[in-house]
Amino acid sequence: MRKKPEISLRARALQYLARREYSRAELRSKLLPYSREDEYFEQLQPVALDALLDDLTARGWLSDARAATQLLHARRDRFGTQRITHELRQKGITEELISAALPALKESELEAARNVWQRKFGTQPHDAKEKARQMRFLQSRGFGFDVILLVLRPAETEN
Repeated sequence: MRKKPEISLRARALQYLARREYSRAELRSKLLPYSREDEYFEQLQPVALDALLDDLTARGWLSDARAATQLLHARRDRFGTQRITHELRQKGITEELISAALPALKESELEAARNVWQRKFGTQPHDAKEKARQMRFLQSRGFGFDVILLVLRPAETEN
């Protein structure tokens, strides 16, 4: 049985980027285990990895802004601002990019919360226990308390 040839760090990075957008921090953490295979070069490899990431960024193949935009479009219909912001931070997106995206997120948050609530429940809660259950569900999706109260407000008081 023949052993598969080992692919270079650059080729591995390009394979990842061909599938979807990655933030710099996210791609670095995915590539780091592959950059430490040779103990002799262990101290030099993180420097080579950072140089590779710098090159990919300079060529426009790696972009935190595109990674953030992709995540926003994928999540905005199902999750609230708090959850999306948390995911962006976990992926290593800078606070400047996150704060630039917040106004658009907040603008569509009430509509997204109503759509999520409608798909899951569809009817107003009939007692306090059911209301608490619906509120917990919306909170777990990352919607703020003020938005949740607007969604669960009875229809007659909405005017």
